[in-house]
Amino acid sequence: MDEVLLARMLFGSSMAFHIIFATLGVGITLMILVAEITRAIKKDDHYGVMAKRWTKGFAVLLGVAIPSGTIVGVMLSLLWPGYMAIVGRVIALPFQVEIFAFFLEAVFMSIYVYAADRLSNSMRIVSVALVALGATASAVLITDAHAWMNTPRGFDVVNGEIMNVRPWEAVFNPSVYVTVLHVVSTAYMAGAFVIASIAAFKLMKNKLSDSERAYHRKGLTISLIIGAVMSLYTAVNGHDTAKMLYEYLPVKLAAAEGLFETQDNAPLAIFGIPDPERGEVVGGIEIPGMLSWLASGSTDGVVQGLNDFPEEYWPPLFVHTLFNIMVGIGFSLLGLSFGALFYRFVFPRKALPKWILAVLVTSGPLAMLGIETGWIFSCTGRQPWTIYGVQLTSEAATNSGNLGFLFALFITLYVTLLVLTSLVLKFYFGRNPVSKELENMNV
Repeated sequence: MDEVLLARMLFGSSMAFHIIFATLGVGITLMILVAEITRAIKKDDHYGVMAKRWTKGFAVLLGVAIPSGTIVGVMLSLLWPGYMAIVGRVIALPFQVEIFAFFLEAVFMSIYVYAADRLSNSMRIVSVALVALGATASAVLITDAHAWMNTPRGFDVVNGEIMNVRPWEAVFNPSVYVTVLHVVSTAYMAGAFVIASIAAFKLMKNKLSDSERAYHRKGLTISLIIGAVMSLYTAVNGHDTAKMLYEYLPVKLAAAEGLFETQDNAPLAIFGIPDPERGEVVGGIEIPGMLSWLASGSTDGVVQGLNDFPEEYWPPLFVHTLFNIMVGIGFSLLGLSFGALFYRFVFPRKALPKWILAVLVTSGPLAMLGIETGWIFSCTGRQPWTIYGVQLTSEAATNSGNLGFLFALFITLYVTLLVLTSLVLKFYFGRNPVSKELENMNV
């Protein structure tokens, strides 16, 4: 197998594994902060129990996120030496500052975990707010480097050499704001829906005490509120992303929509498979003018098609399917959260029907699937470039062999870690059910 493809598979699988824990590390810290604030406002200790239990789960996830993130960092250097040679000179600043963001998160996480019961309400909120700030800052800084790969700025290439480096221009590259906001909002959304999924699953059980049922209903409600707000913002941000692609990455936008011919009143293609021989999306549903409107703000906007670019620079056309999955999941979660909240507030004394709870159970896995497909779309849609317009992936990759063995080894490692992490969480919360903590709260 081609070594460049193996390098992409090895790094991609490492990122796919790490992104699970990195995303939840950002999303769940926000949920802990919301629970602590709600506890202080409502004087309801149920929210304190939520914050405590979510923190225990977050600590386990953080224990896996740290080594998996370290592996990703090492792989960047080993698998992509050509890329790192440019990154080290141009966009090293976010990686350097991210160390301090992690330090902030780790220090105040320790304070919150070991001293929360001895802190005042305000100091508990401050501590967990700084944990959430550190986690979010880490995501922002790493995403900044990713955004720069799509819209590289802050340097000149003179006779094949990197010259006139301008680090701040690289940091504040054209796509950084829309990309960072999208990553952070989807992480918050995913964290909320994972908690909603667990709460819905618990509420489906018949043998729950009144206190347990009230506890899980409160957890479900606040997670659905956060999930609804973040999924709505993600949809709005998606419009901004389309405009950014239209201006800076038109070939990626064309591949995402399977648009072959440059045209105004360009349609938005839903579903279907792009066929380069026929020059259209086969089996898709087209909404006339919608792509032009999303990209330019007007149905008269001219959107470049794939045929305007050399075919060797086209992204793989399966990104159209990835894009549809990502967007479809986003709108499904948006409708699901608002629908459940509507029922909850229109019928406040009625429990959610089990069929709604059963659908809500799927929201957490769906959110994580959306995160994974979104990242795959974002990175694959930039191919064949590692740094768009500057460095091809084949130029960035290592020339060393034996990557097939490493790929098999790391896949085995990641599957093992996923199983072990799931078992640790199941064992801990099985040995420490919420009923015990609620009983102790009432003593």
